[in-house]
Amino acid sequence: RKVRVVADAIRGKKVSDAKNILTFLTKRASSPLHKLLNSAIANAKNTDGEVKDLKVKSIEVNGGAILYSRRPVAHGAAHTIRKRTSHVKIILESK
Repeated sequence: RKVRVVADAIRGKKVSDAKNILTFLTKRASSPLHKLLNSAIANAKNTDGEVKDLKVKSIEVNGGAILYSRRPVAHGAAHTIRKRTSHVKIILESK
């Protein structure tokens, strides 16, 4: 849900505007999404050749694998710590 807040901020924007938003947004998820957007732009450049009028058509954030670990607590018990990950799919389109 934390990544979805950042994804909602760039959905439907031009690529240049989305890069500016991700650069100045003070969320931890903005850096990985910035890398993903740059990768998508590079892929579009290799396939189409033009990256002038690209726009973020859609961006999906789904739950990924959960990494489990244990933390010791009082009376010899342990609490489960769940480190959640996410799968992000981004689709760019040219105008």
